[in-house]
Amino acid sequence: MANAEGIALNGTRITWLGHAAFLIETSRGRRLVMDPFLTHNPMCPDTLRHIDAADVITVSHGHSDHMEDAAAIGQRTGAPIVANYEIASYLQDVEGAPATIGMNKGGTVEVAGLRLTMVEAVHSSGIATPEGQRYGGEAAGFVVELEDGLTLYHAGDTNVFSDMRLIHDLYAPAIALLPIGGHFTMAPKEAAYAVRLLEPQVVIPMHYGTFPPLTGTPAALADLVGDRARVVALQPGESYA
Repeated sequence: MANAEGIALNGTRITWLGHAAFLIETSRGRRLVMDPFLTHNPMCPDTLRHIDAADVITVSHGHSDHMEDAAAIGQRTGAPIVANYEIASYLQDVEGAPATIGMNKGGTVEVAGLRLTMVEAVHSSGIATPEGQRYGGEAAGFVVELEDGLTLYHAGDTNVFSDMRLIHDLYAPAIALLPIGGHFTMAPKEAAYAVRLLEPQVVIPMHYGTFPPLTGTPAALADLVGDRARVVALQPGESYA
């Protein structure tokens, strides 16, 4: 999908892999994989289920529909996985990820020329194991500053919360990747209020349509957002560039 208006992406490409999974290819050739749920993601195109080139991977929380393929991609590519301390430890110790960076909210790490800041999210983060649920720290979002200064915000799974205004004030993300499905996250009503707080130029909806309870739609979001931001509704496998 061409970027017909608004933001100068200068060669950066944002590809939606379905659900909350994205591949960000920067203008300087770096590849960032966010919340990789590919193998059992019914929305992910078959041609994109196997990622064999990455520079960094982020995981927002411990649910399998956000980190299912993180360790495997890390093993194939050597890319470090950035997550909260508990998830990073689990992926390294249990799933065999070769490189992890454990951090927490308010922290910023620089990897492959990208600045990754972990921010608040309002959600749970248990890790399902054969032995039962394992503590997965707290859910988070990520603000990513690319090499050329473009800033985007992946909200992870969350409800709207008033401190999204702090994310605007501190980081001013131009692009917001927001869940809209409802049931487990914000629905369009709440996501539209998040847009009021964040004031991004572009919103890319995610976490909808994958499973029956996720009934929110980009059209409903766009109606509520109006001219506050441009809502870009991607199809799985489609890119914003």
